[in-house]
Amino acid sequence: MAILEKLTPVSRYSTLRVVESADGTHWCHMHADLADNPGRACFKPNLVNEIIQYQWTLGDRMRRTRGNEAGTLQHVVLASDCDAFNLGGDLEYFCDSIRRQDRHALLTYARQCVRGVHAFHTGLDAGAHSIALVQGDALGGGFEAALSCHTIVAEEGVGMGLPEVLFDLFPGMGAYSFLCKRIAPHQAEKLMLSGQIHSSEELFKMGLVDVLVPRGQGVQAVEDVIRANRRIPHARAAMHRVRAMAQPVTLEEMMAITEVWVDTALQLGEKSLRTMERLVRAQYKRHGHLDAATA
Repeated sequence: MAILEKLTPVSRYSTLRVVESADGTHWCHMHADLADNPGRACFKPNLVNEIIQYQWTLGDRMRRTRGNEAGTLQHVVLASDCDAFNLGGDLEYFCDSIRRQDRHALLTYARQCVRGVHAFHTGLDAGAHSIALVQGDALGGGFEAALSCHTIVAEEGVGMGLPEVLFDLFPGMGAYSFLCKRIAPHQAEKLMLSGQIHSSEELFKMGLVDVLVPRGQGVQAVEDVIRANRRIPHARAAMHRVRAMAQPVTLEEMMAITEVWVDTALQLGEKSLRTMERLVRAQYKRHGHLDAATA
């Protein structure tokens, strides 16, 4: 029986569709609200806050039950309910905050984003294995979220990259830290400063995508990863601990980097802000919100 046949819904959120399979796999689908209310598949503040709420609730539950499930490895899958995995930070929110020079608003948002990706990186502080299922474009903060997970499963033909340099900014919510765990630092810098969008096929060859499958086979591939991990639960769990020791990405490091991001963002001029606004209009148009796109 496939995973999708075993899924049952759990807690309700406005921007997330959260389900749990009979085998204990936890699925978190972003952008559940866009089906009835077309908009932008980005990290709007409400989405970020709900992801953190979900992570805290699930992580607490995992920690409380871990002692009763010795020898098991729990999995949490980050996916999307729309044709994009995630298009990144909320550029509309950025523009407004920068124009008002509201450092507190930007820093509060950035810190929340960092808490979210760091939680996936640490397996919700509960020993879970995190998987990003990328079936649509993952740009900017969306790519950072995928990189934060232990395993990235991507379907062919997906675009992934860090375009922030197009408006003279850099990805400041984990990109450098997570990239450097997979590729050399100079390669990470080149990727961040090029602004180029790469195909999932290219990133698989670079070692940034772990599992590459044809369109429509992503869910099955996630199921295969989970099945393989369950054959070696102790070894996989130990590998998480070893990686955290040998290649630590601390919350303190990420919080310090995101302060650099905030201070850089506040220096952006009108040209950069207009570029952001053009991208916002393109995001609205992409997901059917034509009135907002032409406003």
